[in-house]
Amino acid sequence: MSTAVSTSVEQIRKEFPVLHQEVNGKPLIYFDNAATAQKPKAVLDALSYYYEHDNANIHRGIHTLAERATSAYEDTRKATSRFVNSNEVEEIIFTKGTTEGINLVAQAYGRKFLKPGDEIIISHLEHHSNIVPWQILREQTGAVIKVIPINDKGELIIDAYRELLSGKTKIVAVNYISNSLGTVNPVKEIIAMAHEVGAVTLIDAAQAAPHHPIDVQGIDCDFLAFSAHKMYGPTGVGALYGKRRLLESMDPYQGGGEMIKDVTFEKTTYNEIPYKFEAGTPNIADVVAFKAAIDFIESIGYSFIHEHEERLLNHANKVLMDIPGMTPFGQAREKTSVFSFNIEGIHPFDIGMWLDAKGIAVRTGHHCTQPLMDWFKIEGTVRASMAIYNTTDELDTFAAALKDIVKKFKK
Repeated sequence: MSTAVSTSVEQIRKEFPVLHQEVNGKPLIYFDNAATAQKPKAVLDALSYYYEHDNANIHRGIHTLAERATSAYEDTRKATSRFVNSNEVEEIIFTKGTTEGINLVAQAYGRKFLKPGDEIIISHLEHHSNIVPWQILREQTGAVIKVIPINDKGELIIDAYRELLSGKTKIVAVNYISNSLGTVNPVKEIIAMAHEVGAVTLIDAAQAAPHHPIDVQGIDCDFLAFSAHKMYGPTGVGALYGKRRLLESMDPYQGGGEMIKDVTFEKTTYNEIPYKFEAGTPNIADVVAFKAAIDFIESIGYSFIHEHEERLLNHANKVLMDIPGMTPFGQAREKTSVFSFNIEGIHPFDIGMWLDAKGIAVRTGHHCTQPLMDWFKIEGTVRASMAIYNTTDELDTFAAALKDIVKKFKK
């Protein structure tokens, strides 16, 4: 990765046009970054440039625009390979996002290799997109799903995970960072333990990509999925990393153009990886713009990102914890810049609506983690998730707004 540039939060904020507006008569404060992050001008410009100059279908054309579009598309694959430190560029498959990547593995790998009684391990911290695909696979194959429990802080209980592992374990699928709580999981340890029993591992890195360097060779995962829109890139685009030997052993997830070598009415010969998993015309423009998002993160550097977001989280804990009736959820020792909470006597949806009236965007509800909410015995939370363009001043305004809401509800 490139060396971090000399920068500041003020300079970074200037790169995000959407931040410089008023919502309901107040300056926008955007704390919904775990759902989707805003886009810097470099990403918006890359998207516009493609449509204004290079718009053409890729791989199959010989004219100039097709060659330029293909080159830009494959440049993003190279950048993504570098970003996650894959061994080969061909181990990167473009998808619609993390959800499609997980479904691809469940169907193209799991459906082919799992049999009745085989076991899949997930965790209590998972997003629905890392639960439902395995439930579908369970119905298709007769496999069994087991769940790693958590403690009161929202951390995985590793000793319990160790007890779940056995020779029957075939797939371990966990997130790198919890979208609801911000918990950073010890994925390298989880993967090593899974490999000891011969299991294949999948890491949901949707929340990790914007906050934490990813090194697929360093953690030795078998599959890893993430989304562009969480990391300041376009929506509807993501990537799946898979080890070559596994990808080559899998059947295509979808059929159509591009994923073939030869087609007759009697038989089809499939293309090489990664193309055998990229059927049809892809989301070319957004894949091209995805590279601008990767370049943007690398230009800032994870050192700067980590230091700034840790400062934000520490400040959030300082100014929010003294709000009357405050109950935080997820106090893991290792966590990223997410603050989830409830306030006694006020429904999370009401808090969200009152905050929006003050120009503050947060997420309320179960955050696609209903089993986790059930574990806490709550319906949902208010989640403030922070990014590199957020400031401590915004957190002060947020805290003041919450105190004002509490006063109004007490009257």
